[in-house]
Amino acid sequence: MIKVKNLSKSYGSNNVLKDINLDFLNGKVYGIVGENGAGKTTLFRCIAGLEDYDGEIEAEVTPLKNHLGLLLTEPFFFSKITGSEYIRLLCNARNTPIKDMESRNIFDLPLNQYASTYSTGMKKKLALTAILLQENKYYILDEPFNGVDIQSNIILTEIIHKLRELNKIVIISSHIFSTLSDTCDEIHLLRKGEPIKTVQKNEFKDL
Repeated sequence: MIKVKNLSKSYGSNNVLKDINLDFLNGKVYGIVGENGAGKTTLFRCIAGLEDYDGEIEAEVTPLKNHLGLLLTEPFFFSKITGSEYIRLLCNARNTPIKDMESRNIFDLPLNQYASTYSTGMKKKLALTAILLQENKYYILDEPFNGVDIQSNIILTEIIHKLRELNKIVIISSHIFSTLSDTCDEIHLLRKGEPIKTVQKNEFKDL
């Protein structure tokens, strides 16, 4: 479980997140939706330990960031690192050994090629592959379907369903509502840094 209690975040006088309280349970997939600037990415960065904040974030394991795979909208890569080196770097950070990387290359990426030469969609698939191979307990996916081809979107949807079966927590943001409808158990709507509505699966059509 991840429990967010009274979470607020400001940049100077700009209040980006305002007193957020959310519970994320194991074996569930959650969607976070809202207009640009609603605070979705900032919330993700706070949960992942990349931002200071006011309030509390609790989890079954600590530190939370050591058990969380974060897929950013635009993943960062060193200029001279190959796909396979990037995966090994992230897995080494979790002390997770990798066996037979090629057979686990689910998106058929050119792993011996520099990641900096990848297309936007390929970079996202490489970053996703790495955090999956880390075998994390929690996953935050910020716009995972953007810039990715249709076939890979289908694979990604199946991966999310599999993570649910494995009792993981998955939190997703997306502007493509159909992808959230296909994957999520619950959706939280943010507006100007505040959660204004929570919608269960049987109510998605209303949202």
